[in-house]
Amino acid sequence: MSITILYFASLKESLGLASETVDLPQTVKTVGDLRDWLVGQGRDALATAKNLRCAVNQDMAKLNSPVAEGDEVAFFPPVTGG
Repeated sequence: MSITILYFASLKESLGLASETVDLPQTVKTVGDLRDWLVGQGRDALATAKNLRCAVNQDMAKLNSPVAEGDEVAFFPPVTGG
């Protein structure tokens, strides 16, 4: 399964990466599985980010939300504006 992952704000800075397309193993079924798999691939900033937010295809999602072929998954920390 191939998906696109977007990183925003401090995650983007920590990872030095705005986006990537990855081929996932069949064991990755949810956003939480994806996060855990990415941490295992060296994306440690996802493990240490507090109050990590995520979206699947531009809809807010939870860690138990499913991921499917062709999805766009975004990870971002909470941000505030002024």
